[in-house]
Amino acid sequence: MAGTDRRRAKPKSEAIAAAGSTPAIVLIDPQLGENIGMVARAMLNCGLTDLRLVRPRDGWPNPQAVSAASGADIVLDNTRVFETTGEALADLNLVYATTARDRDMTKEMVTPEIAAEEMRAVGSEGCGILFGREAKGLKNEDIVLANKIVIAPLNPGFTSLNLSQAVLLLAYEWYKLADDTPGAELRMKDTRPANKQELLGLFEHLENELDSHGFLRVKEKRPVMVQNIRNVFQRANMTEQEVRTFRGVVKSLTQFPRHMKKED
Repeated sequence: MAGTDRRRAKPKSEAIAAAGSTPAIVLIDPQLGENIGMVARAMLNCGLTDLRLVRPRDGWPNPQAVSAASGADIVLDNTRVFETTGEALADLNLVYATTARDRDMTKEMVTPEIAAEEMRAVGSEGCGILFGREAKGLKNEDIVLANKIVIAPLNPGFTSLNLSQAVLLLAYEWYKLADDTPGAELRMKDTRPANKQELLGLFEHLENELDSHGFLRVKEKRPVMVQNIRNVFQRANMTEQEVRTFRGVVKSLTQFPRHMKKED
C-alpha cells in the first residue's frame, strides 16, 4: 500500500516531541541498512519515532537505510546507537521481547494486542520492544532483561516474519488503540445518503412500471416480489444521486421502444 496524506502529517517538531510518549523500538545486532530503513518506515506508519540500535553490523548512519525508509527521515535522524542492550534499555521500565520460539525460562507471555493495551495503560512512556537479528532473533541474555515475552498468534507451521513485518505488527496494535478512524466509512462526493422519501419514490416509480409491463401480474405473489425488490435496494445503501440516476434508467427503459437504434 502506498500513499501519504501530507495534509495530515505532523510537523517535524511535533513528531519529535511525541517521541517520549511512544514505545521505543530496540533492534539488537541489526544487519542490513535496508532492513533498518524499512523498520523506520513501519514505525512512522504508526506514529513511532524512538528507534534504538544495538551494535548495528554495518555501522550508523547507513545510506542504505535512507531509501528504504521512504521518507521516514525523522526516525532515522533521531536514531540512537548503543554498545549493549542494557544501555539501550537503561531509561525504560516496561520492556517486551519478541520471539517466535519457545524459551526455556519462566517469563509471562502475551500477544501483541495485550502488550499494546498494557503500554497504553501506563502512558507508553518508559516502554520498549526488543527485536533480534534478522536471521536468528534475540539471544536469551537479551530476553532475560525484558519484563515479558511477546508471541504473535500466527500459523504454527510458519511463524517467520521479517524484521519490519514484526515491528509493524507490534506498532500497529499500539497505534490503533488511539485511532478514531471508523470501522466502515462511506465516502461521498457532492451527494449524501438517500432518505426514505427518496427511496419510496424510487420504489413506487419502479413498481408502477413493472405493473404496467405485467411483471407483477400475479396478485398472490406480488407482495413478496415487491418486498424482495425493496430489500435489494435497501441493502445497496444508495445515495441521493444514485436514486436519481436509477429513476432515470427506469424512465429511459420505459419511454423508448426496444427497436430504436443509436444514431450513426
